[in-house]
Amino acid sequence: MRYARLSVGGRPVWGRVEETGVELLSGSPLDGDPDVIGTVSTADAHWLPPVVPPVFYAVGMNYPRHIEHAARLGNPAAVLPDRPEVGYRANNALTGHRSPIVKPVEVEGRFEAEPELVAVIGRTLRHTTRAEARAGLFGWTIGNDVSARTWQHRDRTFWRSKNSDTFKPMGPWIETDVDALAQTTTLRVNGEERASFRTGDMVFDPFDHIVEITRHITMHPGDVLWMGAESTCQIEPGDTVDVEISGIGVLSNPVRREEEQGKRP
Repeated sequence: MRYARLSVGGRPVWGRVEETGVELLSGSPLDGDPDVIGTVSTADAHWLPPVVPPVFYAVGMNYPRHIEHAARLGNPAAVLPDRPEVGYRANNALTGHRSPIVKPVEVEGRFEAEPELVAVIGRTLRHTTRAEARAGLFGWTIGNDVSARTWQHRDRTFWRSKNSDTFKPMGPWIETDVDALAQTTTLRVNGEERASFRTGDMVFDPFDHIVEITRHITMHPGDVLWMGAESTCQIEPGDTVDVEISGIGVLSNPVRREEEQGKRP
């Protein structure tokens, strides 16, 4: 199944994505089996982030080739991790499929896209085994970890370099029936392929991270875990950025300058 969230009449509504359109649902599939209350065509859909997470977890430096590249650039943190660790991102940075990524006027230097697999938690989890982590997963979606590198290196934290409004496109939907780690992740800018890699070629996979997280922190339905990227790519206003993970879908977002946008969504 594919589940999404749409804006309908100015309010968020869950939907089930079918070949002929999107069936609008009476509630969240994370809470049970909602009724169908209407339909909308996929062409007319206004896509929202497919879930608003209670907690937004994010993994960094989780692909060996990404670590090797960062080490060549002189990043002292670019070492192979010996255990799974996570950080956090802010919900305000989330935006949906087809919505613009807004580049702030103050951003200089490298402004990059990172194509990422996203795990969506479906059950309350604490002290889990790998088998319980697998069973507790609701599904998978796609993320684009947009980063302003000058801010990232200048600031003491990632507060604006990773968390500015629109810097975390996610969607277009949650796919519940796919072996996500057996897929291929592809990043395209204006239709041109800029990166392609095996999605599962991680140092630690999502289930390793869920086991480690739940040793200390309870995970809840709707929590998301972004899994890092093997490659990054420069993007600029005027570009259209597509992140595809085979078996899941394509997340597409135009890039705009802040002054062109007028105000951020």
